[in-house]
Amino acid sequence: MNQPSKRAIVTGGSGDLGGAISRRLAADGLHVIVHANGNLARAAAVVADIQDAGGSAEAVAFDVADGDAARVAIDSLLAAGPIQVVVNNAGIHDDGPMAGMSQAQWKRVIDVSLHGFFHVTQPLLLPMARTRWGRIVSISSVAGVLGNRGQTNYAAAKAALHGASKSLAREMAARNITVNVVAPGVIAGSMADDTFPAEMIKQIVPAGRAGKPEEVAALVAFLCGSDAGYINGQVIGINGGMG
Repeated sequence: MNQPSKRAIVTGGSGDLGGAISRRLAADGLHVIVHANGNLARAAAVVADIQDAGGSAEAVAFDVADGDAARVAIDSLLAAGPIQVVVNNAGIHDDGPMAGMSQAQWKRVIDVSLHGFFHVTQPLLLPMARTRWGRIVSISSVAGVLGNRGQTNYAAAKAALHGASKSLAREMAARNITVNVVAPGVIAGSMADDTFPAEMIKQIVPAGRAGKPEEVAALVAFLCGSDAGYINGQVIGINGGMG
């Protein structure tokens, strides 16, 4: 196998969606750094799948919400060279009506999705810019576009990614670096399966079904490729017609 020409990092790469994205990017020829929060074994399992399929990958674990820990981990990864593809997929839910929401619920969800985006992406920007090529894709949610009852914290965190990404796109475009957001709707997997019964999905999704992680991964992979060089600063929905 030829040595992959570019390295990618996928935060939350050990989950259902992150794993699908990691596998797809590896299939497209990237060396994929599969990130997990604490469960390194889950990330290692995705790496094993990628390697069994002939791809190149490694596993790493750190808390994206911990700026110091993230910086140590990113600096260690950068010692081997720039990372030119970043997929910010790490995120958590802690749902509840805002009238009864605790400060801890509010802050932790925003810490992971929004502060995690900064902690991972910021130290990668200058090394990426020196290569004059890069792709940054953040995974948001239809909740960040339309809002959703019980998810003021989650929707706030994801909507903030939209503004940050549009601004960063303007800052980095001259270096041939694109910054986009993918906003999925209901996607099959452990998180959605617990929240959305089949009958509810038929009611709220015009397509009448949940999306597949592989369908989201295909969109992310396109945005991370050379053909998407003029798509920049966009929030792209993939939601079966929800909005």
